[in-house]
Amino acid sequence: MTNHDEAAGSSGIGDTGGSAPDSSEPTARGGHDPSAELRDEPQVTLRTPTELADALPYLLGYRPEDSIVLVALHDREKRGRFGGRARLGIPAHPGDWPSVAEQLAHGLVTGSERRGFRPEHMVAYLVQEPANGETGRDVMERLRPLAQLLRTACGRLDVPVVEALCISDGRFWSYCCPSPGCCPPEGRPMGLPGTSVLAAAATYAGLQVRGSLKEFRARLTPRETPAALGQEAALDAASLALVPRILGDRTREEVAAATLELAERVMARFAEAPTVSGILPADLRDDDLLAHDEAAALILGLQDRTTRDRAAEWMEGAEAPLALRLWRALARCCVASYGEHAAAPLTLAGWVAWSTGDELEAREAFAMALGADPDYLFARLLHQACNEGLDPETVRRCLRSERAGRATKESEEATETKESKEATGAEETMEGAVTTPSGGTSLPFGTSRPPRGSGRGADPERLGGHDGPAAARLTSGGNRPPRRSPGIPTAAEARHR
Repeated sequence: MTNHDEAAGSSGIGDTGGSAPDSSEPTARGGHDPSAELRDEPQVTLRTPTELADALPYLLGYRPEDSIVLVALHDREKRGRFGGRARLGIPAHPGDWPSVAEQLAHGLVTGSERRGFRPEHMVAYLVQEPANGETGRDVMERLRPLAQLLRTACGRLDVPVVEALCISDGRFWSYCCPSPGCCPPEGRPMGLPGTSVLAAAATYAGLQVRGSLKEFRARLTPRETPAALGQEAALDAASLALVPRILGDRTREEVAAATLELAERVMARFAEAPTVSGILPADLRDDDLLAHDEAAALILGLQDRTTRDRAAEWMEGAEAPLALRLWRALARCCVASYGEHAAAPLTLAGWVAWSTGDELEAREAFAMALGADPDYLFARLLHQACNEGLDPETVRRCLRSERAGRATKESEEATETKESKEATGAEETMEGAVTTPSGGTSLPFGTSRPPRGSGRGADPERLGGHDGPAAARLTSGGNRPPRRSPGIPTAAEARHR
């Protein structure tokens, strides 16, 4: 599970993951359970608290921070197998701990039961670095009541906790082991990363821990740089220009078409950009390729649900990685008071990540989207589906069908338009050949009457006087307008229409 608002100590809405208990030890699947591929390899047996502590990043696929983690154990042939996992951020206020412990235990047990495998035991982890003036042992003692709450919450569900560990400041402590020889009061040092038995097995299988939770979030979080002021001004201008048009029945489709066209141009620009090594340099490159006014126009345009759903169709093939880069970049552009606008690009980023098999980033992106806007239904539904282990192919089929249906409709309309123009041209040709009452023949290009499109009744589009509504552009500029001017609808109204 994932904490949305660590600064406020919110427990957040989280994620769970797991697998059947008959997979190899330890089990995991996809991005969230990276060791499932060990299924056909020799099994790894973890016997000591030290091995359990070292295994945590491999059980999750990343290094958790400020987290409560529960891992289900299934008893098969008298050998415990790892099953589902659940994570929540540690609430800052101890008064929230009882409800969080109940939520986490209940969610993991019922989630496992839905998959057909009720756990027999649990392993609990508390991970938190010391605050100013604290030691790791201080953290362990401060979190001891939380560990006890987890044990009693699981016990009430008849799923006892067989081990509860606190990991802090490079050391770990057991809340269950009473032996000072095994688990001394000063704790035991964590093993060097990559040196455990499980690390060796994961390396052999080609698996790796993909950094920390903080590094995942950084890719989707606005950066506090001087450029943020320019981005905020562009968002102010785009909000004044676009929100009324999104809310207007006659202009909404124009904004949608222009938004999707702009997104395609930016994705093409990303495709042509030179490759760079490293996550941060790659993200900075994408940020430089996206102008403030472009980012603002896209962010505001995606507040419309229909536009967002059409953008979600870039979910597979060569389009998917480019779309994911764009949605990440847009999430990083939702600066200052525009944080709630990030729900749309964050949900799109989570959807593309899930569609392409990266459940780790998908869950974090969905959770961050719900942190930006707890009522964002699209994120909530996808987050729930991802947590429950549903196949994203169901959603992909729906979106493919929508795209194909729209393409068919556009093709039919284009054919009808062409036939209509051909019929009009045939009528004009026939008209030019009609015999006059005096027996002569009219001259369609002569001087007896003005050509079509000339004179007072001329159609300015035919004469090239203007481009018509199809040429509407999403632009911003000029002086920064006052935020939330009276009479201007908010972007939230557009998002929830």
